[in-house]
Amino acid sequence: MDSLTTWNIAAFPAVIAAILGYLSGSVPFGLILTRMAGLGDVRSIGSGNIGATNVLRTGNKGLAAATLLLDALKGTVPALLGAHFLGVEGGVIAGLAAFLGHIFPVWLGFRGGKGVATYIGVLFGLDWRMGLLFLLVWIATAVVTRYSSLSALVATLVVPVVEFLVGDARIAGLAVVMTVIAWIKHRANIGRLMAGTESRIGSKG
Repeated sequence: MDSLTTWNIAAFPAVIAAILGYLSGSVPFGLILTRMAGLGDVRSIGSGNIGATNVLRTGNKGLAAATLLLDALKGTVPALLGAHFLGVEGGVIAGLAAFLGHIFPVWLGFRGGKGVATYIGVLFGLDWRMGLLFLLVWIATAVVTRYSSLSALVATLVVPVVEFLVGDARIAGLAVVMTVIAWIKHRANIGRLMAGTESRIGSKG
C-alpha cells in the first residue's frame, strides 16, 4: 500500500467528522422554531440574524432560550463525538465544522448566524471549563453594559488565552480561529458599539 493510499485512509474519518459536524451546525434552529411558532421569518426583523439574540426580539423568551440551547448543542454533540472516536484532533475538526456550518449554512445561501452559541457549545464539548468561563465572562459583561455583542466579543478574547495557559494548545488554536471569525461576523456590531448606536439587551431595535 503506497503512502498516498495510506494517507487517504487515515484522513477519511476526519473528513467524515467534518461533514457531519458541518451538517449538524447548519441546522437553522432559530428560523425553524420561529416559523413553527407562526412568527414568520426571523431574518426579517432586528439584525436579520437567525440566532437567539434576534429570536428574542420576537418577544418570545422561550423560543429564544430554545434557540440558544439547540444552537449550542449542535456544536457540543459533534465536538464530543469527534473527540470520543478520533481524539482531540477529531473533536477540533468536528467542532470547527459545526461552527462554520452555523455561520455558513448551505440551506440558507451560506448566510447564517454569528456563531456565539455554537462557539460555546463547541467549548463545552472539548473543555467544559472554557464553556463555563465563556458564560461567566458573557454574563458579567452583559450585566455591566447590557450589550450582547460586546459581551460575546470580550468572552471570545478571554477564552483562547486561558485555554492556552491552562488547557490544550489544540483547543486554544481552535478558539483563536473561531474568535477571528466571530469578530469578522460582528464587524457591524463593532461599528455600532463605537458609534453608540448598538441595541442593548431587551431592545426590539
